[in-house]
Amino acid sequence: MTSDAPPKKPRKSRAEPVAAERPRGGVRAVSDLLPDIGAAAFRRFGFVQSSIVSRWAEIVGDRYARVSTPESIRFPHGQRADGVLTLTVEGAHGTMMQHISPEIIDRVNRFFGYTAVAKVAFRQGDVRRDAPRAKKAAEPAAVPADLGDSLRAIVDPELKAVLEALAIGVSQPQSIPKIGKIN
Repeated sequence: MTSDAPPKKPRKSRAEPVAAERPRGGVRAVSDLLPDIGAAAFRRFGFVQSSIVSRWAEIVGDRYARVSTPESIRFPHGQRADGVLTLTVEGAHGTMMQHISPEIIDRVNRFFGYTAVAKVAFRQGDVRRDAPRAKKAAEPAAVPADLGDSLRAIVDPELKAVLEALAIGVSQPQSIPKIGKIN
């Protein structure tokens, strides 16, 4: 009773270690995770590239960016060209924006590097404006005399600057914040 069946291959044991693509339990920087999360959210709402939202003022100019914001880009099924850019336009600026829509199409396509947008659709609504942040004028405080002498011997300018800032922070009295009810 001989069988003509080919010999069985030995099974691979499940206990054999498998090379991992990345170390498990390793620490990853938040900046590594956010572009992926943001890209997925932007893609869901019709943006191929999130930078069109963040760089809108550079693309169309400050004058038009104050009254409009990109809402979405919709492409024909299976394509990434000849899309429809939907803009939210503030108040009565819609007519002006319709008038310059060929220029907007040209600028957006130049930004992408190919004919990404063929048409612009407008929707009237409120445009969120980022308030200009006032820069806090920090007066340089003097390094305390007793600490300043010991810092002069440090040669590395970056280390010296950090230690001077630390010395200034330690020497200035700051009020302790009161949390809760203190009697």
